[in-house]
Amino acid sequence: MSRSFCLLLWQAALRVSCHVVTASLCMGGSNIFASVRENSPLGQFISDISIRSDPGANTVRLCLTGPNANWFYLEGRTIRLNSSASRVLDREVLGPFLVAELTCYEDDIKRSHYRILVEIQNENDNKPKFLEETIQPFSISEVAAVNSVVFTVKAVDSDGDMISYTIDQSSEDACFFRIDLPNSGKVVLNKPLDYESRTRLQIIMWAQESNTEEKFNISTVLTVNIEDVDDQYPHFLPCTPVSPDVPVCMNPTYSANITRKYQDSVLEFSPGPIRAKDGDRGINAPLLYTILSGDDHGRFVMDNRTGEIRLTRAVDDRQPAANFTLTVMVCQVEDRLKYSLATVLVRVLSVNSFPPLFNTTTFKGFIIQSSSPASIVSTYGNQVLQVQVFDWDFPDGVNPNIRFFLHPPSRLFQVTQEGVLIARTDKLQAFDRHILQVVARDEESGEEASASVDIEVLQRGQA
Repeated sequence: MSRSFCLLLWQAALRVSCHVVTASLCMGGSNIFASVRENSPLGQFISDISIRSDPGANTVRLCLTGPNANWFYLEGRTIRLNSSASRVLDREVLGPFLVAELTCYEDDIKRSHYRILVEIQNENDNKPKFLEETIQPFSISEVAAVNSVVFTVKAVDSDGDMISYTIDQSSEDACFFRIDLPNSGKVVLNKPLDYESRTRLQIIMWAQESNTEEKFNISTVLTVNIEDVDDQYPHFLPCTPVSPDVPVCMNPTYSANITRKYQDSVLEFSPGPIRAKDGDRGINAPLLYTILSGDDHGRFVMDNRTGEIRLTRAVDDRQPAANFTLTVMVCQVEDRLKYSLATVLVRVLSVNSFPPLFNTTTFKGFIIQSSSPASIVSTYGNQVLQVQVFDWDFPDGVNPNIRFFLHPPSRLFQVTQEGVLIARTDKLQAFDRHILQVVARDEESGEEASASVDIEVLQRGQA
């Protein structure tokens, strides 16, 4: 195999780019140091070659070799960029420099060798990107300290630009967090957390270039799960919040009615039954019920597990009628210092022998149409229409525990606890007739009586 053929194979293996020029013997050249912006187009000027060219000089051959030689081509004595639409010069992929070599051959003999070092100048052509491991859903204890750093986000920019971080204030939960040092990505807890109010928060986080004209940015949604901690006390049900914005319960007062005949029975309370719940929704610790005071020497006993209260012995007939007031406690089995108290009222009633009775089955009355928002219904004897009941369990027939109501409820009429009917006069039409049912209930015994009320609407001026 000839020497020339071997040299050609060696050049092909190195992806050699060669160009024949007329020049003096390969002298007068030098190493080439140049720069080019990334994303530059095909043919972008890189550098001129300083090898001299004289008339009548020998023919020499210039070749480009080296790691990045395919990014250049020779055009006469000029080196140009060899890019394309599908092969873009990208500093973030190739690195900051292109390295190649320029070799000069005379009659296939290597005469000189020069280095080519081209800096790829950076352009701001990349947006920041969040590191996935820093924006995954994460958890924070509900007792995390306010003003403490609770998590850190991180974004990177391939162009090496400085990044600043902000929390989008349009996020519903943005008020819970803040960023004190915008370039750090450290997120600080701004207000207390409460698992019983919110178990999960979401915020929108922005990462933006802070040292460029373009200010490229990117956003992501962060999910923060709140971890439940045993920091709440148990409370009795039903829970009545102290205020809409304060998740603290006011414990109810439980009440029950008994007579002297009651003995060895489980009492029914209103509201009832007596139940409590652990304030930590995610923990639901087991609870223990006890009577602290008022059990009247064991007359009342409480089931420590269910909260039921049982009357063990009847009230003595010789003992004057009285009410019993008990104080009951619920606490966590494993932490007795987490407790809550409630009041239990047991009323002793006289034995009920007679139900309440209306003095008539139907009451009749009228009302005159007017623009007044409220008027009292009258009888045809021009007296106030007042429904009344008698209860012969009381010497004077008047039961103070009677409550009146309409069944079904009416939008046009109401009945007071004195039995007086009031009408929405401005909503009534002349010549209309309304038949209502009024119910009287004994709040102690639960017994009821009912009667009808026949009301006629008269026209103004009608006798």
